[in-house]
Amino acid sequence: MNHEHTRSTHRPPHVRPLAAAILAGLLAQAPAFAQQANTGADAQATDLDRIVVTAQGREQDIVAVPYNISAVSGEAIEQQNILDTAELMRGVAGVAVVDRGARNSSVVSGIRIRGLNVDSSALGDYAVSAMSTVATYVDKTPLFANFLLSDIDRVEVLRGPQGTLYGSGALGGAVRFLLRQPDLGGFDARVSYSASSVDGSSGIGHSGSAMLNVPLSDTVAMRFNLTRNDFPGATDYRNVYKLDSNGLPTAPDGVLADTAEYENRRDADFVRQNYGRASLLFRPSDRFDLTLSYMAQADRFGGRRATSLGKDGWGVPYRDLEVGAVQLEPAARHVNLTSLEANIDLGFATLTSSTSHYNHEGDITSENTGFYAQNGWLGFYYNYPRPMASAVRGYGEKAFTQELRLTSQTGGAFDYVLGAYYQDQKRYATQVSYLRGFKRWWDAAFPGFEDAVIGDSDFDYRQNERFKETALYGELTWHATERLQFTGGFRHFRHDADTTVAQTTSNWASVVDSSQSHGSERDTRTLFKGNLSWSFDADNQLYATVSEGYRRGGTNGTPTTGNFAEDVAWTTYRSDTVRNHELGVKGRVGRHTYNANLFYVDWKDPQVNSSTTNWGFFAVQNAPKASTRGVELELAGGIGEGFGYTLGYTYTKAQLEADALAVDGSYIYGYKGDVLPGVPKHRYNAAGNYGIPIGGGLLTLRADAYYQSESQNALSLNPKYRRTLDGFPIFNASATWSQGHWDTTLWLKNLTNEQGISGIYTEQYMGTAPAEGYYGNGSKALVALPRTVGVSFSYRF
Repeated sequence: MNHEHTRSTHRPPHVRPLAAAILAGLLAQAPAFAQQANTGADAQATDLDRIVVTAQGREQDIVAVPYNISAVSGEAIEQQNILDTAELMRGVAGVAVVDRGARNSSVVSGIRIRGLNVDSSALGDYAVSAMSTVATYVDKTPLFANFLLSDIDRVEVLRGPQGTLYGSGALGGAVRFLLRQPDLGGFDARVSYSASSVDGSSGIGHSGSAMLNVPLSDTVAMRFNLTRNDFPGATDYRNVYKLDSNGLPTAPDGVLADTAEYENRRDADFVRQNYGRASLLFRPSDRFDLTLSYMAQADRFGGRRATSLGKDGWGVPYRDLEVGAVQLEPAARHVNLTSLEANIDLGFATLTSSTSHYNHEGDITSENTGFYAQNGWLGFYYNYPRPMASAVRGYGEKAFTQELRLTSQTGGAFDYVLGAYYQDQKRYATQVSYLRGFKRWWDAAFPGFEDAVIGDSDFDYRQNERFKETALYGELTWHATERLQFTGGFRHFRHDADTTVAQTTSNWASVVDSSQSHGSERDTRTLFKGNLSWSFDADNQLYATVSEGYRRGGTNGTPTTGNFAEDVAWTTYRSDTVRNHELGVKGRVGRHTYNANLFYVDWKDPQVNSSTTNWGFFAVQNAPKASTRGVELELAGGIGEGFGYTLGYTYTKAQLEADALAVDGSYIYGYKGDVLPGVPKHRYNAAGNYGIPIGGGLLTLRADAYYQSESQNALSLNPKYRRTLDGFPIFNASATWSQGHWDTTLWLKNLTNEQGISGIYTEQYMGTAPAEGYYGNGSKALVALPRTVGVSFSYRF
């Protein structure tokens, strides 16, 4: 066959032009720094203030909270130039993260706490029915939307079930993104700009943000925040079909010929993001305040960050950051959140009302030709030249949430938190699959039989779900003595779920089949929590906790009749529950804080996002049981006048506790003792900063390191999915010069340019098949952000 194919060459790192620009920028700022010398030359190079959190509904020193919690301040996020949630979570002990790149980061959560995960690390191209085991909050709204880390006050990470303290329950833990609020204290404004270059990219990335805080009176203030990211891609789609005006592969020698035309689309995985937030504070007295906020984000992505495995159909190996898809894989999404929070001081307690509404929608196109080829479908069902299978997927959810919380004042023998929660959530997921150009070829190849093929679409799937949850929750703490306290908690809830699925399968007129199904699920339960803590001095305590967590069940809506019927056992999946046990010690010694924790989690009926046996429809099934156990260690503090550090280590053993049999009994997908996917056994994180006062300014040097041991790609015995992923380190460093109102930072990410693979689509699953006309390669390894060098300028008015 005569196939045109253009090989790409591996580009050297694009560093020198940016380095020159960085040097020029620093020299240009030097006069301004000299003119704005800071009179506080004796300022400390590090400031180790006590960390205040609100995990229990009231402000507390983090070492006084009697369970395992970590916090990262907004200042730390800005000073370290943390780019995304994946980088942020690598710095928190006890948390693992699957880094799927920007394109897939808002579809499925990649956060894992205490090893509670049974899903493939390669998920992310479509929305799944089973909820994440980790709840994420934006202020008080339960929502996974992966907003940009902009104008953050702090991020709190709570390990273990949290249903007795928050409206939305959680199995493994909760991550709270708490935003900065309007300030009546005075005018404040800040602007920042960053330029960066990624190894393998031919362009320069740009990021800019602005914040404005304006008191309008003694009782009213507003805060605005805008951020824009425009990053060129680093991944080359090196064998993409050239398309005609109808979006079909060009046929240079006619539709019936085998020839095709290809092109190399360099830097295809661009990222363009726009984020904005506006909030209004009304505080007429010290006993009442009201905050109205609106935030929105819109993203566009050109493709995925990945490297294809093996070779293309001509036998040419893929190099780093080369993807073998025969089509581009763009994605887009938008999300908005409106919230209203009111706080009333009743004297004996504070009553908080939180009302919110959000809407999150997106679409994503995936290369599916390799999937068709490896299943033999191209040769058996669709034997035509220039095969191009596209999966065009959509997802969305919107919800109204109302929460009331009564938090007692401290100082007595008893403290309490009592809350009521209601959420009405609607979700949808769609997929339309196309064999691009198949109808065109069929009509030309078999004139007179045009009606045998309906069109290019061979699968149309539409799922609509509605969930309603009503809950009462609370905790009561008895301070038995000055040093000993007991806490009991409960969560009583009712959950209602309704699911409707409509789908049409096949584009052959003789076998096309449609189905529509509906299912409902109801559940009412009560969960409990018990905690004991003993303070052996004012700043150190020993604590023990037993807590329960729950995740809702639902219906899959798979067809059970017709040409594409599945076993009736696939129609529903059960809720899953955990019982978490932990024992820990935490506190402060001088300028050092520490936390050491042992945990064991018993997981019953874990939900596995998978596909049906016969036809691969989306479905959730339950494994019998699993467990996780481990150790979490954290140490942070300061040494001398200018050095600060954090250290963390996590050991996690997560495994099945019984053989996992498919719900229809057709196959085993895991044996007792199999390691759960996406859960490294060992994780280390370390960071340090050193401040050096120079003249009227401050030079701050920072470095951080992360390492995770090997992990499993999926819970499966099938070599299509089962892979052991190598461990890897990630190193970052930065230097900041601060003087007057200016901060200038030179920063580097992934210094050693590690691949950092956290998920794989294997060649057996999506690889090349030239015998079936597929010369591309849909396999891929999901890799970390390559080595990146950047410079940031910030000015505070």
